[in-house]
Amino acid sequence: LKHFAVNNQEADRLRVSAVVDERTLREIYLAGFERVVRDAGPWTVMCSYNRINGVYASQDPWLLTEVLRHQWGFEGLVVSDWGAVDDPTAALPAGLDLEMPSTGGASAARIAAAVTAGTLDEAALDLAIARLLQLLERALPGVESDDEVDTDAHHSLARSIAAECVVLLKNEERLLPLSPDVKHLAVIGEFARTPRFQGAGSSKVNPTRVDDALTALRDGVGDDVTVDFAPGFGVDDPTVDAAALLDEAVQKAAFAHATFLLLRRPP
Repeated sequence: LKHFAVNNQEADRLRVSAVVDERTLREIYLAGFERVVRDAGPWTVMCSYNRINGVYASQDPWLLTEVLRHQWGFEGLVVSDWGAVDDPTAALPAGLDLEMPSTGGASAARIAAAVTAGTLDEAALDLAIARLLQLLERALPGVESDDEVDTDAHHSLARSIAAECVVLLKNEERLLPLSPDVKHLAVIGEFARTPRFQGAGSSKVNPTRVDDALTALRDGVGDDVTVDFAPGFGVDDPTVDAAALLDEAVQKAAFAHATFLLLRRPP
């Protein structure tokens, strides 16, 4: 469960401090995490890179211990985002159990030295180790179940959630819903048939099925409405003729009663 919390920008996310009052934190930024922790009991929570009101999330005892564990009842392991730990000797007593990735023993040496010097309570280290061992005991045997995953039901649920989350920001001149007299539509944009819905690394998933806007639109309007398509731009193809794609898109849009645009960037 990540990234805990207020990880709401990419720019300078390793150092930025999100200044948020507690009511706003509780009602907007923490509410989703609280629901999952209380209802689903996740095994792990990953803290974010950023600071919250001046304190790094990885070493914020209010966030990782007071709120997450004492108030919400989280019993799992807290792991850092990759390279998010500024000071391991401050992160450990704050409630961070596992720093990722490995620092080649540098963080372990600092923690051991702090315990030896008496500036870090050894009980905090013991507690983190106990949580790590608990995770290993949970995860190593694997998840065994005789139940088969109903991918159709999961996909249907995902579709309904996506539909309920759509927000119409502007409807100039009452353009929507389209008039029943509209019988010729144009859809412009490669993303209409090749949706880009994820990134790389930890944001990459392997879906069982992917719906695309073009197919959904054609299925939704019925046989009496013509839906033309033009990619308008290429996706990760250096050989594509951009001018030809643009010309085709202009022609398709010119003959349509209404045009849907799925762009890479604002026009």
